[in-house]
Amino acid sequence: MGNKIFVGGLNWDATDDDLRESFGECGEITEAVIVNDRDTGRSRGFGFVTYSSDEEAKAAVEKFDGQDFMGRKLTVNEARQREDRGGGGGRGGGGRGGGGGGYRDRGDRGDRGGRRDNW
Repeated sequence: MGNKIFVGGLNWDATDDDLRESFGECGEITEAVIVNDRDTGRSRGFGFVTYSSDEEAKAAVEKFDGQDFMGRKLTVNEARQREDRGGGGGRGGGGRGGGGGGYRDRGDRGDRGGRRDNW
């Protein structure tokens, strides 16, 4: 197990200092950060705590997983490496399919179009 843990299910009002204070019971913390939304700046409800040793991180997972923290049940486990989601990107191309409406010459239909006596 690594020394960095994922902490999910955080209260929206929780701060980095709240994490550091509570999770500090299990050992020396080198970093405690709550992830914020890039656009709004609000908490995304999860964060990461990094300990100085793997043993401290393991103890924190065992102690805090499933526990109540500021009114919410936590999910705590070993942090996984972030998956590569590829570069930026925009939307796929593709063009617009099919022809549109509009007027079409209907001469090939004979006198069928527009007749109302066939209801």
